[in-house]
Amino acid sequence: MAKIIVEKSGPLHGEVVISGAKNAVLPIMAATLLSEETCEIKSVPALKDVEIMCQIIEALGAKVEKDLANNRVNITARGIETTEAPQELVTRMRASILAMGPLLARFGSATIHLPGGCAIGERPTELHIKGLRALGATVEVDTVNDVITARANRLYGNTIYLDFPSVGATENIIMAATLAEGTTIIENAAQEPEITDMANFLNKMGARIKGAGTDTVRIIGVESLHGARHNVIPDRIEAGTFMVAAAITHGAVLVKNVLPDHIKPIIAKLRECGAEVIPVDEGLVVQATDRRLTSTDIKTLPYPGFPTDMQAIFMALLTTVDGASAVIETVFENRYMHVPELKKMGASIKTDDRCALVTGNARLKGSKVQATDLRAGAAMVLAGLVADGRTEVTNIYHIQRGYERFVEKMQGLGAKIHMEE
Repeated sequence: MAKIIVEKSGPLHGEVVISGAKNAVLPIMAATLLSEETCEIKSVPALKDVEIMCQIIEALGAKVEKDLANNRVNITARGIETTEAPQELVTRMRASILAMGPLLARFGSATIHLPGGCAIGERPTELHIKGLRALGATVEVDTVNDVITARANRLYGNTIYLDFPSVGATENIIMAATLAEGTTIIENAAQEPEITDMANFLNKMGARIKGAGTDTVRIIGVESLHGARHNVIPDRIEAGTFMVAAAITHGAVLVKNVLPDHIKPIIAKLRECGAEVIPVDEGLVVQATDRRLTSTDIKTLPYPGFPTDMQAIFMALLTTVDGASAVIETVFENRYMHVPELKKMGASIKTDDRCALVTGNARLKGSKVQATDLRAGAAMVLAGLVADGRTEVTNIYHIQRGYERFVEKMQGLGAKIHMEE
């Protein structure tokens, strides 16, 4: 079983180039199922989740030309042979449910097994189902076999209010609505940049989508979509991870290929802690050399609030700064699984339901810990960078799902880190 070994590394210095966004490329890949023409996607990160999505799309009958060494994927969904995604692949990745909307819209049916992913809490499919039913689909849920089947001779536009601004549900409904008859309006839609990126891609394919990135999205259905070329936006969570890595090690790192507007809460919180975040032509410089960092409070919220995906990573930093910090997790109810792992390393953290009190100035020590989920894994690595001794991180397949060349990029900044089989 592969693991990551981290040793106390001193300040990180240098520059790092951020890869394309995992949470943008997966829905974009699913969206290619809406057309029989070739779609060329660039800036595709070489990740486990991307490989699984490629396999799912291939299993449906599409042609996938994958060149992840050069961060490119071409997909031609002309020869779709089935609208049932294979269970063994779907159950490995949450984003696989995004194939449902495109398959239903183009072929009139879709069968998806309840997907897997990080066990960070309930991510119910009810909003996906509600949205597709509102468009005229018949959706059946087999709770015994964990299978969702949707059918529709034709989808029709409708106004849909989401009880919670779910990213996945917003994306699935948008994709389904592109080929629906009439106009669809999604109210209380999720506003994440990855949704805007997917909508931009769909518009290149001939869709008519307005308002993506706001809480109200309007989609005017069209008869068909064509192929398109698209560059995926940079990964804001990867950018935030390396920014926090610079801060926690009191280093100075230039983070390249980053869109500052997408990470305003991360920038604000790092500055509140006392780190400098300096915009430059090439990106952002995070400077914490010889700076005394202090506590701050964070509360996760849907975009544009502080991202839940940064909560564990930022908590690792808060264990090391002066003072006490309060962390409130409002998005997922089970996103404190990293807390016991940080406590193994000497962190002082008390949790009560969705609240955590972090007492700083911990003298972290190397330990054997596990990546309980994707972002928790990154948090363990960052803690290991400043912990005395040797930190061994297991279950690193979670990290490989969401970070491209994570170890190599850390090594390029001077981190004492390597993988062992």
